[in-house]
Amino acid sequence: MNPQPSLVAFRITRSLHVPIVPAARTREWMNATRGHSANRCLPLLMANEAGWELLNSHAFCATWDGRNEPDGVTLEWDDQRVDRDKLVANNFGSGVISWRVPYLFRTPPGWNLLVRGPANRPRDGASPLEGLVETDWAVATFTMNWKLTRPGHTVRFERGEPFCMLVPQRRGELESFSTLVQPVESDPETCEHMVRWGQKRHEMQVRQFLIEHSKDYAADWEPWNLDYFKGRLPGGAGQAPEHQAKLRLAEFAESDVDSGEERASKP
Repeated sequence: MNPQPSLVAFRITRSLHVPIVPAARTREWMNATRGHSANRCLPLLMANEAGWELLNSHAFCATWDGRNEPDGVTLEWDDQRVDRDKLVANNFGSGVISWRVPYLFRTPPGWNLLVRGPANRPRDGASPLEGLVETDWAVATFTMNWKLTRPGHTVRFERGEPFCMLVPQRRGELESFSTLVQPVESDPETCEHMVRWGQKRHEMQVRQFLIEHSKDYAADWEPWNLDYFKGRLPGGAGQAPEHQAKLRLAEFAESDVDSGEERASKP
């Protein structure tokens, strides 16, 4: 039996507190969709919580004037007492701002760390940049970078909001896949289930149209097709053997090396 893989965050400074938390499942913009319809999309929900997030420690605003020089970005902090150089820098230029990450991460042998922006959190005027880091051996930490995209537009980052998402990724796994394009009819079973799903979705859309035009159909209207959400094939033909509807990531434990005590967290 393989040992449980671990993700260790070596704290390299105590002067900067950046919490690491399991990524949240909900998004404000998803809750604001009509009838909360976005929350019925299980792939979105699962992607939302598929990693750990680093939280911004101090609120600030960033504005890019469009120039490529580093001083083309202006940072304005809510708290004027903060040591700004320890938090966010704009050394790269080209409208890029960089969070200093006060941890050196260590993954098991053969594992990388995908460092990316928080999933499904669109932001007007700024886009997160992604990096893939070999954290099973690297002895230098990294920065989390965002590219400001609209000159003259001020982007605000609140205290406590996530600015980075960490996703462990086994090295070489993507490259191990073979790839092929073939007609769906070549797999009769899959083709049959796909046709059934299409028919059921069409019937749902027809019932939805009817309910919007006549209250007489209210009792018969099925508001949403939950087959995928529940991990089942159309018509109850089968159940996915390893279906997941929620992720439960472990919280980071705080270790006191001097005393040997550890406040452990379980998934």
